[in-house]
Amino acid sequence: MNFLVLAARALVFGFYKDVFDFKIRVLSSILLDFPGLLFFSTYTLLVLFWAEIYRQARNLSTDKLRLSFFVINVLIYVLQIIIWISEWLNYNAVTLAFARVFFAVISCVAAVGFLLYGGRLFLMLRRFPLESKARRRKLREVGSVTAICFLCFIIRTAVVTTAMFNEAVDLDILDHPLLNLIYYLVVEILPSALVLFILRKLPPKRGASQYRPIR
Repeated sequence: MNFLVLAARALVFGFYKDVFDFKIRVLSSILLDFPGLLFFSTYTLLVLFWAEIYRQARNLSTDKLRLSFFVINVLIYVLQIIIWISEWLNYNAVTLAFARVFFAVISCVAAVGFLLYGGRLFLMLRRFPLESKARRRKLREVGSVTAICFLCFIIRTAVVTTAMFNEAVDLDILDHPLLNLIYYLVVEILPSALVLFILRKLPPKRGASQYRPIR
């Protein structure tokens, strides 16, 4: 999924001028917004993974977590498609503002998800004895990834929210190619690279029965 996000964003950068030359404005919006939606799904999948670990360790049910993840993502994609259709039918300031509000909300939800479950998992891991090198590494991994992902989503929320009140802050316009690159470097490319580097050592697969509840 990281590959798809970055490949889609690379295509947008590679054909930067062509993206804004479409006569149908909604096509530009789709090319600009779709990588961001994939980015959201990719990292909320990590939140789901952490939520399952946390709840299994607490001997709590995880039955509804995956269903909730799929329902939320399907709902978000359906709403985004409705927004694109609205922009196609009548591209104006109202539809543009609604699209920005929508993107700010889902970015904020992702940031809260990381803070909630990443923070809980971090605090839970701190309760284990840290003399083991593997445990210390895992604690650093969870703490670092939580901080990186929370910051990238909260920065995106702040920028998109500011753009609703100040047109000069909107980076997805032809006049700001360098600022656009810096923005996506900070909120997508660099966080993806850091997360992949931090989580480069994959843990062995475990069944639910192998997680011991914490009392």
